[in-house]
Amino acid sequence: MHNTCRAIIDLAALRHNLQQAKSLAPSSKVMAVIKADAYGHGLVPIAKTLGPYADGLAVARLKEALDLRNNGISNRLLLLGSLIDTEGMQSCAEQAIDIVIHSPETIRQLCEATLDKPINIWLKVDVGMHRLGLTPEQLLHNYRQLSDSPNVADIVLMSHFSSADDEDSAITIDQLTSFDDLTRVFENNKSAANSAAILTMPHSHFDWVRPGIMLYGANPLPSPCSTRLKPVMTLKAKIVALREIPAEEGVGYNHRWKSQKPTTLATVGIGYGDGYPRHAHDGTPVLVNGHKAPLAGRVSMDLITVDVSECSSVNIGDEVTLWGEGLAAEEVAKHSDTISYQLFTSVSDRVCKEYINAKL
Repeated sequence: MHNTCRAIIDLAALRHNLQQAKSLAPSSKVMAVIKADAYGHGLVPIAKTLGPYADGLAVARLKEALDLRNNGISNRLLLLGSLIDTEGMQSCAEQAIDIVIHSPETIRQLCEATLDKPINIWLKVDVGMHRLGLTPEQLLHNYRQLSDSPNVADIVLMSHFSSADDEDSAITIDQLTSFDDLTRVFENNKSAANSAAILTMPHSHFDWVRPGIMLYGANPLPSPCSTRLKPVMTLKAKIVALREIPAEEGVGYNHRWKSQKPTTLATVGIGYGDGYPRHAHDGTPVLVNGHKAPLAGRVSMDLITVDVSECSSVNIGDEVTLWGEGLAAEEVAKHSDTISYQLFTSVSDRVCKEYINAKL
């Protein structure tokens, strides 16, 4: 293995996390969210692992859905909030891909289209996110249009919470109440819960839940998670150089970090070109031989420098853990003014992915 960095993807952990979602919402079907290359974990391998256990797989781009079909994925697929034209609708009809409809214009286009087969529709209503979705006033008329159309097979009513990760916020309760009130008159299946709502709001589970970030082992909540989630991605990189520097020496670009005392520095073969966050602050933890060591200096495109003065027996070629097993991605994200979602989805193609525990 000549690469200096790799992402180990633990498929047993992925299956475990899906099981946790299912156990929290035992009466709901599971639409596993694998958009953005399965949150950076690899679209097709993740789909193949989740496929036998999930009731459906959700993506955000038509290309992702077609890639799955072209790779033999036969599961129910859902295309989330995209802009989709008549040609795209025809592709979805041919490939049996459910689509989210969120505007009167798209509904009109769908009803006027000539499709070979009817499509399953997830009709999105806006209860306060104000990003996508029909207004409450538009819902009934547009629902009737869809239910009368020969192009529509089934309709699931859905919404999305803006603040489910804030357990102290009343906003989510208000949005859930609005969604419940709006859809009570319909007998259709309903879906509202993302990972955070699956973890904290059983009343939001309805007929379908849509776990995303929790599948990959990251906690979407600011407080510790009582559900045992296992990290799926462990990002590792090798130490490529070691050096001793005296006190008062600057390190890295612009000498942002200065040594307070004689220091042992490890240069690690990963940088923002691999997806490690450029905005990581000095002190961001990494694991060196199981011990936390702080980032020292700006992240470069290909390299980072770490103060390993407090770590014993460090050698060139040792692997450092950037996040994953033993070091939560959320902790690294906090030091980098971002979220675990962005860490995962930023991992670049030059990082080798190694899949482990594929078989049960």
